[in-house]
Amino acid sequence: MCNLYNITTTRDAVMPFTKAFRDKAGWNEPSLDVYPGYQAPVVRVVEDGQREITRTTWGMPSPPELVKNYDPGVTNIRNLNSPHWRRWLGPTSHCVVPFTSFAEPDPASKVPGGKIANAWFAGNKDRPSMFFAGFWIPWKGARRARDGEREYELFSFLNTSPNEIVAPVHFKAMPVILTTPEEVDLWLTGSWDEVKHLQRPLPGNMLVVVEPPAAPTEEGLLL
Repeated sequence: MCNLYNITTTRDAVMPFTKAFRDKAGWNEPSLDVYPGYQAPVVRVVEDGQREITRTTWGMPSPPELVKNYDPGVTNIRNLNSPHWRRWLGPTSHCVVPFTSFAEPDPASKVPGGKIANAWFAGNKDRPSMFFAGFWIPWKGARRARDGEREYELFSFLNTSPNEIVAPVHFKAMPVILTTPEEVDLWLTGSWDEVKHLQRPLPGNMLVVVEPPAAPTEEGLLL
C-alpha cells in the first residue's frame, strides 16, 4: 500500500483546480515528501460551504479492536463494507489530497543485503497535479505512546485494485486518483451513492513510472 507520496505542485495551482476559497495550510514548499503521521495539505468543504486548504495528519483511526495504548492510524482505506469506515462515507468527511507522484515498495528491485527500494508513479514525466480521493475527521487520542492524548484532524485516502502499471510492483491495491476538476467537485460534494463509482483503478494510459522526486526541503518535514 502507498505509505509515501510527494507534492511538487503549488498552492496557487491547487486552489483554482479545486475551487478552494481559503488557505489555512500555509503551504508552498517546492517539494514535500509525505509519510504516515506527517501533516499534509488537503482540500475540504467546511461548515460555511466554502472549500479550504488545510493541513491534517495522515492516518485515520484504526478499528478499536486493533488499538492498545496508542493508535498510529490507518493510511489506506479499501473495505467500505466495514462498519468502522461506513460512518464517514458522507460528503462532510470527504477531502481531496494533492500529489504529483506516489511510491510503492518494489521487492523485485531489492539487492542482497540492501533495502527494498520504492517504485514511483505519476501522471506523466512532467508530474502533473493529481488528487487522492480522501476522508478526514477530527479525532482525540494518542498517536504515539510518549505523546499521550491530543486533538488531531486526520486524513486517509481510498484504495482500489491496481491497474496494469502498478500491479507488477504492488498487486493488491493502488490509491483512488482523481484527475479532473469535475471528479474533484463530485467527490467533495456528492453522496456515497453518487461517488462510489470513483473507487476504480486509474486507466493505465494515465500513469507512468518515474524517477524518485528530488529531496524535499528541510521545511517539508512536518512531523
